Amino acid sequence: MRFAARVEVLLRPGIADPEGATIERALPALGFHDVHQVRAGRSFRFEVDAADELTARRRAEDLARQLLANPVIEDSELVLTVQAPAGEPS
Repeated sequence: MRFAARVEVLLRPGIADPEGATIERALPALGFHDVHQVRAGRSFRFEVDAADELTARRRAEDLARQLLANPVIEDSELVLTVQAPAGEPS
C-alpha cells in the first residue's frame, strides 16, 4: 500500500522564532490587527510504501526524527493518509 505523509515542523515553545516575529510585526501595517502568536515552520510531503498503516507511520516518524526535525529545538507532527491506487478516485 502507498501512504501520503505530511510532516509539519515547528520550533518548540520558548525557542526564539525570528521569522515568525518579523511576520507578526508586519501584520498591523497590512491591516491584520487580529492575528497574533505567529510561528514559522516547515512542511514536508512524501509517500511511503508499506504493508500497513502502522508500518508506514513508524517509517515516516523515523524519517522526521532522524532527518526533518531537530528534536532538541523542534516539534514535528505527522499526518498520514492512504493513497488511492492509480486510476481510482481519492
